[in-house]
Amino acid sequence: MLTVATARRLDLAGLRWTPAPGDRFVLPDRGMDEEVFVISDMTVEVHRFPNATVIGFNGTTEWALDSVEQHEALWLPAEHQLRDLLGGLFRALRRDGDDWAVVLALPDAETGPREHVVTAASAEEAYGLALVDVLEDVASRV
Repeated sequence: MLTVATARRLDLAGLRWTPAPGDRFVLPDRGMDEEVFVISDMTVEVHRFPNATVIGFNGTTEWALDSVEQHEALWLPAEHQLRDLLGGLFRALRRDGDDWAVVLALPDAETGPREHVVTAASAEEAYGLALVDVLEDVASRV
């Protein structure tokens, strides 16, 4: 699973989230960073209002939490979502010793596509860190 630290980096780098069933998220900085929630039509639903998107918790009895605004939640994209977000830049996922390596082909105006490799202990983390690199690179060019 993607770490909260990498999810924060993705958020700060500009990754936007449209909550959908099956999405995982945490409520950071509430002493619950390890509590992962999943959006489901049964227990955690998304309610869209004109001025905000709210994530509602149905039937929660452990603690008093009815809903939170989307900006209070931190998305933990899954491996397939991260790979989809990398789109045509993604070339390969391979083992690199005990780690996983994500290989991208990044555009370079002077030399053409250049290989960019990001490694991490899990495939999801490698995908997440690769997407951070892409988003930060795009932001630096604007």
